[in-house]
Amino acid sequence: MSWLEIVRVALAALRSTKLRSLLTALGIVIGVAAVITMVALGRGAQHAVESQLQLLGTDLLTISPGQSYWRGVARGERVSLTSDDALALMRDGHALKAAAPSLGNDLQVKVGNRNVNVDVVATTAEFASVQRFTLALGRFFSPADDYGRRRVAVLGADIPDELEAEATNLVGGEILIRGIPFEVVGVLAPKGELPGRDDPDETVYIPFRTGEYRIFGSDRLQSITVQLAHPDSADAAVLDVERVLRREHRLRPDQANDFRIRDRSAFLTAQAEARETLTYLLAGIAAVSLIVGGIGIMNIMLVSVTERTREIGIRKALGATRRSILLQFLVEALTLCLLGGLCGILLGVLAAAVVARLNGWAVLVTPAAVAMAVGFSGAVGLFFGVWPARRAARLDPIEALRYE
Repeated sequence: MSWLEIVRVALAALRSTKLRSLLTALGIVIGVAAVITMVALGRGAQHAVESQLQLLGTDLLTISPGQSYWRGVARGERVSLTSDDALALMRDGHALKAAAPSLGNDLQVKVGNRNVNVDVVATTAEFASVQRFTLALGRFFSPADDYGRRRVAVLGADIPDELEAEATNLVGGEILIRGIPFEVVGVLAPKGELPGRDDPDETVYIPFRTGEYRIFGSDRLQSITVQLAHPDSADAAVLDVERVLRREHRLRPDQANDFRIRDRSAFLTAQAEARETLTYLLAGIAAVSLIVGGIGIMNIMLVSVTERTREIGIRKALGATRRSILLQFLVEALTLCLLGGLCGILLGVLAAAVVARLNGWAVLVTPAAVAMAVGFSGAVGLFFGVWPARRAARLDPIEALRYE
């Protein structure tokens, strides 16, 4: 028999038992759909983290106050970072490009009859470039605004909505921070939440000296964000920061650091690795349903061999070879698995899109994931179809003709 004839006979056998073939392929459909959905969600999350890394940059360290220690025992008080620490880092830090101190708190911000409590952060003009902020309207405050202690403010992207005002109307106008009038000079473009920080879209930024003397009355910093001179020298920068701050805080060699240094890119990378591990775990669990579906196909094919014993005997008596019988049953198994795989891919893509839409998650269906699903479903069909096909091919034609 030719290949075309073998395929035609196999497809005719499947069409004669449509419902059974559909139910048999259903396990493959569910398995492939589950694998595609899990991998798409995992890849989407990983892509989102990579995009956030590019947005934040990989050359930033965040320094925050820690606890003081004596002989390995933590004291009750927290040690403060001050503006002098930020100046020392810029003056003596050899591996650092910029240092932006910030201090802040939740304060009342008022426009007209509307007032809200939002995070107000006092920082330097370098903060915008260090954090890679972009402006939707107006400008960021300048070093001259800082040195002159001018009452100017830059609003996060969500602040105009919270104040129920148009951003264009706020720029050039006045807002009240703790009852003190500030001129709005700019509105930031949406940034998104930063790891380890409050949401910059819901923050009001004012010059550092203005906040230090007019609003907060303190130089105790919330954090210092430092930019590395070379993005690939994070370890050297950490050692540089430790050297400068330990000297400024007069820490002895046997004392632990009373400050904390966080590498935000490392935080995001660890987050991405955790998500990827979870994705592979879930995809592995989903792949079990593919194996279960393959076992179902093997079971049904064995039943089919038993039901069609006389047919196989007649075909062998008419000259059909073992090879043609073997290929016929293999084609039937492969057809069930590949059709189930294709339907599973469509169902998986649809399920991933629905989950992403309902939960706001990122999804990414890659050609590699689709190829893997199709290849795996075909391999399942081949693996679990060999035994029934071999059994059919080895039937003795005389015994098969006598079978009732």
